[in-house]
Amino acid sequence: MKRILIANRGEIAVRIIRTCKEMGIETVAVYSSADKEALHVQLADYAVCIGGAKSTDSYLNMKNILSAACMTGCDGIHPGFGFLSENAKFARLVMQCGMTFIGPNPDVIEAMGDKNHARQKMMDAGIPVIMGSKDLIETAQEALETANKIGYPVLIKAANGGGGRGMRVAYKESEVKDAYETARSEARVCFGDDGVYMEKYILEPKHVEVQLMADKFGNVCHLFERDCSCQRRNQKLLEEAPCHTLKQETREKMLADAVRACKVVGYDSVGTIEFLLDAQNNYYFMEMNTRIQVEHTISEMITGIDLIKQQIKIAEGMKLSYRQEDIKCLGHAMECRINAENIKMNFAPSPGKISFINFPGGRNVRIDTAVYCGYEISPYYDSMILKLITFGDNRLECIKKMRVALEELIIEGVETNIEFQYLLLHHPTFVSGKYDTGFMETFIKELSEDGTII
Repeated sequence: MKRILIANRGEIAVRIIRTCKEMGIETVAVYSSADKEALHVQLADYAVCIGGAKSTDSYLNMKNILSAACMTGCDGIHPGFGFLSENAKFARLVMQCGMTFIGPNPDVIEAMGDKNHARQKMMDAGIPVIMGSKDLIETAQEALETANKIGYPVLIKAANGGGGRGMRVAYKESEVKDAYETARSEARVCFGDDGVYMEKYILEPKHVEVQLMADKFGNVCHLFERDCSCQRRNQKLLEEAPCHTLKQETREKMLADAVRACKVVGYDSVGTIEFLLDAQNNYYFMEMNTRIQVEHTISEMITGIDLIKQQIKIAEGMKLSYRQEDIKCLGHAMECRINAENIKMNFAPSPGKISFINFPGGRNVRIDTAVYCGYEISPYYDSMILKLITFGDNRLECIKKMRVALEELIIEGVETNIEFQYLLLHHPTFVSGKYDTGFMETFIKELSEDGTII
């Protein structure tokens, strides 16, 4: 490919542009009216406005994106993450326009995007899956009957969801009807599909995911696992790789199952298999992300592999340039998501103009961002403005490096969660690595009770 359109914005668009420049590939940025001064617009070789500030008018507008790609003579389209990255219809339209979709084939996107279908596929492959409904739940009464059969608590999930949207937990019978209707309603609004299914809710699990890359010739490699258990309301705040508390025997089985899952579904791009790990070290398939993820950075740091570059090469039909034995875990990496949000106002978004910014530096400190001094943070999009990544020979070194980096990071003009992340990195439970998906709520409660920052 000689010219690629990036159907996204923010730091991931900047990230993709950088790799394309290294590969000698020209880039076309698309932008909304709210993003005309955005960094990805300035860095790309060409830029096309595709609509208004609302995502539905621009970054989700397939017609305008495809028109921009055709108009500028693009060979391919990279969707990044979010927006249209897991939209099988969009992937097919890209291919119908004679361009390469930089991601897996649309049939796999469609199959794995249906979370209920994906579960069945994994069950057929013999990969551990959480007990749940066999089919979609069509009525509140059916939800109640299924919950009573599975046993409480239960999790009701959007069949075509992601990013923590369209999910509700029912801890007892009286909560099922409301959880079911709320999950369906949110799924309809967020994904245009109100299909939901149900599964047993695993209490206090770890959220562990395996980074994978697979070519079109059946070759699959993993880049080890990431611990993504630091979450608030199913939204990740900090990730690390590898998982500090995962036993080696469990790790080997999990990695092997993730590779097997990729082969079973005929996957042919960069992607991720997500698992839940319970207190007894049993793991269960949760879902597959058929795209690059926000936290791909830490997998890159521990292996030295550029995942965007591999994703582009795979899309071009090249074989993987790595064998599994070539890929080593070189140390420990961590990523803090820095958001423009007011912690004291229940983490409410804090749009506005950045009046001053100072980025940290030094050995093994990485920043992925699209903001700069004078940049106006829009209220129309996700509040994440920066990813701060550190790498160390071991976990403790990595934590210490992240603390220093956060001390150096200064952003003025908008509220951020920098101090929140800094305090998190000093909490004994986090430092031990023995935290789970319920830890963040406990941590927030502690900060609220002692009046530290909340």
